[in-house]
Amino acid sequence: MKKRFLFSLVSVLTLLALATAPSVFSQEKVYINGIDANFPPFAFVDKNGNPDGFDVRALDWIAKEMGFKVKHQPMDWDGIIPSLNAKKIDMIASGMSVNEKRREQVNFTIPYWKIAQVLVAKKDAKRTVDQIFSKGNKVGVQRGTTEAKWIEENLIKKGKKKFSLVYYDSAPLAVEDVLNGRIVAAAMDDAPAKDAVKKKPVKIVGKFGMPDEEFAYAVRKEDTELLKKLNEGLKKLMASPHWAELKKKFEVD
Repeated sequence: MKKRFLFSLVSVLTLLALATAPSVFSQEKVYINGIDANFPPFAFVDKNGNPDGFDVRALDWIAKEMGFKVKHQPMDWDGIIPSLNAKKIDMIASGMSVNEKRREQVNFTIPYWKIAQVLVAKKDAKRTVDQIFSKGNKVGVQRGTTEAKWIEENLIKKGKKKFSLVYYDSAPLAVEDVLNGRIVAAAMDDAPAKDAVKKKPVKIVGKFGMPDEEFAYAVRKEDTELLKKLNEGLKKLMASPHWAELKKKFEVD
């Protein structure tokens, strides 16, 4: 009788311990990376509906190297920082330019890419940069980007140029309207511009005066441990042969 009671007591205590202690069977933390669904070659959704691109593959490598799991979540770019701070996602690794306004809202990793802003026009277009920014012309830009903000503040509000700015959900959509003749040119980072030149009958006209920027990953201000992991992972990746393989695969050089 005593043995049965002792066995029952041990069983109950074991069950209580399993219920209250951290379980080895608990679900592993998966970090959610917010990406622009249409920003090739850095981030995009492929024909099968799967996230892909330079940043997607780079973060996959970092996650494996640093011992965490990651899921890539396509979302609207103009709301991506509010989504990060609302904890709908955990990081942004998707060709995000670093600037002071964004630094006030998030913390950035070390930079991993330098980027320039350019104008894209039809391949046979004869207009110069100055002629594109002339009265009556329409120029496209992706909403929520640093180039959109810079053009608004430095060219339009100051009255330096007389043209209309047309907003798009992505740079490739703006390129389509360049080809359709709805706008004369589109302003964007040089990486998606080069990608467009490979795929469409368009050309890069040149820079339009905006200073060069750098890409980095973004995390919430309080996520210092995650920031440390990402920085360490980025350093390892950029020092590894896989970095050159990624650049070659996605033709980002």
